[in-house]
Amino acid sequence: MGAFQWIAERWFEFVQTGGIIAGLLFSAFTAWKDERARKISNLIELKKEHREIWREVYDRPELNRILKREVDLGVHPISGEEAVFVKSLILHLDTVHRAIKAGMFVKLEGLETDVRDFFSSPIPRAIWEKLKPLQDKDFVNFVEASLP
Repeated sequence: MGAFQWIAERWFEFVQTGGIIAGLLFSAFTAWKDERARKISNLIELKKEHREIWREVYDRPELNRILKREVDLGVHPISGEEAVFVKSLILHLDTVHRAIKAGMFVKLEGLETDVRDFFSSPIPRAIWEKLKPLQDKDFVNFVEASLP
């Protein structure tokens, strides 16, 4: 009889505690869902920016040489437009790298492969070598680890 009386006297505390626990669980679930939605939203924005940068190659055919593997930079040096384009891609990649490190994206499959393929061309590689000393050490390590 003592246990029933104790519960009868404290039933409101049990309900109140249950409500608090339920509220905390609901808040945690909502925060988790919001984080996932934010990561997807960030990924959509990243892809939009990526598409805008690469649209330059389609709109300006003189930039097509950037991706060619057979380029003699001694005969035909890097143009100003090519340098600006590659620099913008490096800055974009740095932004992506920082956002990934901060946990702001879902995992980007194949990023290292894309980095390796891009920097395997002579023009991006030459520009990277000039810009590398000016970059964040963690970012440089990421790019260098992706290279062959």
